[in-house]
Parts: sequence; structure tokens; C-alpha cells
Amino acid sequence: MQKDFNKTQIDMFIEKCKQHNLKITPQRIAIHGAVVQSRNHPAADEIFKIVKEKFPNISFDTVNRTLLTFSQIGILKIIESFRGARRFDPNLENHHHLHCINCGKIIDFNNENYDRLEVPRNIQQKFTVLNKRVILSGICKECHKTK
Repeated sequence: MQKDFNKTQIDMFIEKCKQHNLKITPQRIAIHGAVVQSRNHPAADEIFKIVKEKFPNISFDTVNRTLLTFSQIGILKIIESFRGARRFDPNLENHHHLHCINCGKIIDFNNENYDRLEVPRNIQQKFTVLNKRVILSGICKECHKTK
């Protein structure tokens, strides 16, 4: 899925920052842009390497905290990862994920049937579900070819 850092995403980013009284800095713009332009649901260390090229004095902690702040205010989502590192997703639309258990790749996909999955009644009584996402794990085409 191609992710372009387009005007709509920039406008949404600026609006969310303003709503949460978050100063819009060149570093924050670069961090957000790096996630949006990534095709692989990057971890904080990947974003740090990209942003450090433009801002050599930025720290990993700053990048990581900024990503966490972005997820808290709804600019990014933190997604599940089977390899330990927290991964980030700029796609805020309802979608699901395929995880390769071999290489760690995460691929977005849409499926209306999965979108309509009903939450079991016993869970509804104990828990307010805010989001549903199906995660399928397996081996991607590239890894399957190498085995």
C-alpha cells in the first residue's frame, strides 16, 4: 500500500496537534512524515534513523516519546508486533493486518466480513469494545519462496 505524505494528512496532523495544544515543530513534522512515508509499519528505531539524517542532534527518546504522543492523540496507531518492538501505523481507517512470522512484515488488508464481526455477548457485558482488528499470522510470499 503506497502511503503519500499528502496535503490531507498534513492538514489532519496540524489540526490534531492544535486540538491537543501540541507545538508543531520541524522535528515533529519530520517524525510524522517518516511514519506516513514508510511502507512497513516502522518501529521507533527505524523512524529515529530516518529523522536523525535531517536532525543530527535529535535523540531516540525524543522520537519514541513523540510517536507515543502521536498515538495518544490519534495521529498514529500502535499496532501489534510479534518481534517485541512497538510498531506504528499512520493508516487510521478500519483495516486488518497480515503478519509474517518469519521476517516480521506487516501488511494491511481490508475485508468487510471481518469489519462486521460481532462481539460475543459475554464480552459486551464485561468490556466496551472500541475497535476491532483481525490479525492473521503466517509466512509472506517472499519468505515462502526462500524456504
